[in-house]
Amino acid sequence: MEKPVPKHRLVEAPLTVAALYHFAPLKSLDQKRQSLLAFCDKNRILGTFLLAKEGINGTVAGEYEAIHSVIELIRAWDEIGQLEVKFSKSASRNFRRMKVRIKKEIVTMGKEHVDPLNQSGEYIEPGDWNQFISQDEVMLIDTRNTYEVSMGKFKGATDPNTDNFSEFPNWGDQFSKIEDKSQKIAMYCTGGIRCEKATAYMKHLGFENVFHLKGGILKYLEEIPEADSMWEGECFVFDDRVSLTHGLDEGEYILCYGCQQPVSSDDFLSPLYEEGVSCPECHGKLSDSQIANSRERQKQIQLAYSRGEEHMGRKLLRKNNKNNS
Repeated sequence: MEKPVPKHRLVEAPLTVAALYHFAPLKSLDQKRQSLLAFCDKNRILGTFLLAKEGINGTVAGEYEAIHSVIELIRAWDEIGQLEVKFSKSASRNFRRMKVRIKKEIVTMGKEHVDPLNQSGEYIEPGDWNQFISQDEVMLIDTRNTYEVSMGKFKGATDPNTDNFSEFPNWGDQFSKIEDKSQKIAMYCTGGIRCEKATAYMKHLGFENVFHLKGGILKYLEEIPEADSMWEGECFVFDDRVSLTHGLDEGEYILCYGCQQPVSSDDFLSPLYEEGVSCPECHGKLSDSQIANSRERQKQIQLAYSRGEEHMGRKLLRKNNKNNS
């Protein structure tokens, strides 16, 4: 059973964030969707749940008791046994609304024959990860997207250079043509769900020794002290916090409003960076109307911030001001 967020951390941040997934043959998806949506709306929970015949995936934020209550609601479903959950904290509501969607897959790979319930790789606990990946015969593979890898990774990891997870099978197909199928492979991703399918696909291709980090990077950053860590950089997360560091503390990255790419503290110093408008990645690629709209939006954010009022872009402004201080 997953450990709850320690109560002393709730003093630092009023909201609890839960990232969870579980592969199971779910039934009555419409009924489950309505039940989840009603519960979350009633308890002021924001975020996203994805439901499919293969299971559930999602990240939500809310008050401590509400988050643990919705987790217990999901655990009460007949199909759910163990539920992989990672807890972290947030100083503000890092989602704008609550969505519960029914999808074909809870993480899109596009390969119907992949069966993570029966074919995925062997788990490596976070406490054993450093020793395992330090073995000379182990090849380390990051299953995330290129922009995520650019923010942080385990030293020496292979980057498949994918823009989205559905591209991973093509990379795996090419990889399998040149690598010995007895090659020992260790894979990792943000919270573990992509590795469930990635390792299953590698085993489908014939690889015999496939392993993955249980709970993903988030569980590793939660459990492993920074002094003992082999992680370098920050970990991208799919909410307004943008990135997390050791101890699951909020990182320094923000998202560029122009292209939605991560923006680092070094990017802030670039003459091509304009706060709330563009960054070095998208500078010169936006239309005049896009730039004008972004500048007006940024003006309204600044005015709201100066008056002490809330605005959907205020959190990024605060983080930016922190980075520039």
